[in-house]
Formats: sequence, C-alpha cells, structure tokens
Amino acid sequence: MAKAYKHATLICLVLSALALLGIIIGIIKSNPLITILFLLPAVVYEVYRTEGKSTKWASWGLLIVFIAEVILVAFHINFDLAAFLGTTQESVAGYNIPLGDIKVVGPGIMAILALILFVRTRGRYTKWLAIIIFVTSLAVVYALDPSIFSQLLRFGVREGLDML
Repeated sequence: MAKAYKHATLICLVLSALALLGIIIGIIKSNPLITILFLLPAVVYEVYRTEGKSTKWASWGLLIVFIAEVILVAFHINFDLAAFLGTTQESVAGYNIPLGDIKVVGPGIMAILALILFVRTRGRYTKWLAIIIFVTSLAVVYALDPSIFSQLLRFGVREGLDML
C-alpha cells in the first residue's frame, strides 16, 4: 500500500532546503560532517517511503552506509581501501566506484544507492529524495577529496545520460 503523500511535497521541500543549507554550511566551515548530518532527515524519510523489495533493500543499505559514514568522519578514521584491495575501483551493484580513503567511499556508495532508488522507484517523492541524497553525497565527496569527486561526477553524468 502506498504511503500517505498529503504532506510529502512540503516535507521534500523542507528536506531539500535542509540539504542545501548543510552543503553550504559544510563547505563554508570546511566540515563534511555538517553536510552529512543535515542529510539525515532525507535518508530517514527515504527509508520510510520505499516499499518495493529492491528499493527497501537500497534504502536500508543507504541508512547503514550513512551511519558508518558519520562514525568514520566524526572519529577521523582513515583507511586506504585502494591500497588494501590492490585496485583503484570496485564494483558495487554493477557500478564501478573509485576507491581511496574509506571516508570517501561511503558517500560514493550512497550516491550509487540513490541512483538505484531513482531508477527503480515509481514514486515521485522517493525519486525526489534520491536526488537530494545523490547531490548531497557528491558534496560530501567533494569536501573530503575533490579528485574523487570529479571521477564520481563523470560517472553520475554518464549514468544520467544513459537513463535518458
């Protein structure tokens, strides 16, 4: 059964504004944790709104990665996945993501899960939330490592063009 959508437009507008505010404050203060924390309401609402098997899986995976990312950034945990795995990229759900510091991989995975949600959901509000999450995840990657950001942005543009 579809979730109620009486106030969904207003909620999504507020969540969009919060995400944008988080991006701006996070960039001004050079603190990606601020940007991540302002994304929390959108991630939680995405988990609430999704209903299908694959979208439920993707949204819960998104929440788990989000929580891990908060811990990694808050406690300044560094671990080079590229050196550990001996490769510069890894496939996640059929999408190749660039590897590096584990803190940068988290938002990359979140962006991919947001793309999966955007593609697989029929609901306009879950699509809207997926866009918020995707854009904010890119902003977090940029704040953490601008070189990985450019690779992820090229990937996102390529996938977006393929969807059209």
